Amino acid sequence: MQPTFDESVFINCPFDEDYAPLLQAIVFVVIYLGFAPRLATERSDSGESRLDRIRELIEGSRYSIHDLSRCQAQREGEMFRLNMAFELGIDFGCRQYFGQGRDSKRFLILEEERFRYQAALSDISGCDIESHGARFDRAMIHVRNWLRQVTGCEAKGPAHILTDYSTFQAWNYETKLRNGYSEADIKTYPTFELIESMRVWMTAGKPPG
Repeated sequence: MQPTFDESVFINCPFDEDYAPLLQAIVFVVIYLGFAPRLATERSDSGESRLDRIRELIEGSRYSIHDLSRCQAQREGEMFRLNMAFELGIDFGCRQYFGQGRDSKRFLILEEERFRYQAALSDISGCDIESHGARFDRAMIHVRNWLRQVTGCEAKGPAHILTDYSTFQAWNYETKLRNGYSEADIKTYPTFELIESMRVWMTAGKPPG
């Protein structure tokens, strides 16, 4: 079953290896608090336009998390990446112009360094931007606090959630090893499988690792 508009959280972020710890942590908090993460990588269809898929996810999600951490080039000669900023713009447009209740959409905008985004995207300088310093624990806390504020959901304290996240990771690691995954497999297996594992762990009562 597709999640409803009110329980969907669109996550617009990098999908590179360095960002993976933050992505996993953000997805965990979203699921832990009872919401449904929606990502462009949640399904694979070579015949489907990626932009159409992203538009569909944006239109279907009341909440969105946009991380602009990769808008800057990391090395000399490397092009800066505009996908995250572009998708944020689509989401703003959806809230302003789509109608049908989309004016109720709420955003959390993240960056690695505070105020760095202003050099490339000064139009959003009036918005509240949270910086995580490339640390998964800080990203988790920002997402937890934001969802608690904008949805009114019940939420354990940040320290409790961080402890449960460590428990999940240990449980998931041991479970995957028992089911024929190598350590390399566990580090690289698809995000949708990780989401499945998080939901299984929650449904099972948060078993220890």
